[in-house]
Amino acid sequence: MEKKVCVIEDNTPNRKLFVMLLKKSGYEVFDFEGAQSALEWLKANTVEFVLMDILLPDMNGMELIQYIRQIPNLKKIKIVAITAFTSTSDQHKFAQVGFDGFVSKPVNTATFVKEIEAFL
Repeated sequence: MEKKVCVIEDNTPNRKLFVMLLKKSGYEVFDFEGAQSALEWLKANTVEFVLMDILLPDMNGMELIQYIRQIPNLKKIKIVAITAFTSTSDQHKFAQVGFDGFVSKPVNTATFVKEIEAFL
């Protein structure tokens, strides 16, 4: 059975890259450009983990994770940020709001999936 993952990224080339890398590693991927559409989908579906950009057009990732964590079946799901914000203070903020980790952009295509799986 394939592991399901949700990717939330507004940058189309980045999103397509993440989807391709995850699919090549055997994941079933559901991808979204915006936070609101992803949130609505997540309310009705179950995934192994969520990868999300921090800067999204309709809601930032720091807000979105708080909504996701309120959904009963998603309280404990692993959520990883994909972001260019990688300072120590940013990392601390991500941990405070409930991210399980982060992968920095630009991603290393050779290690991307392994980096994510390290948080699982």
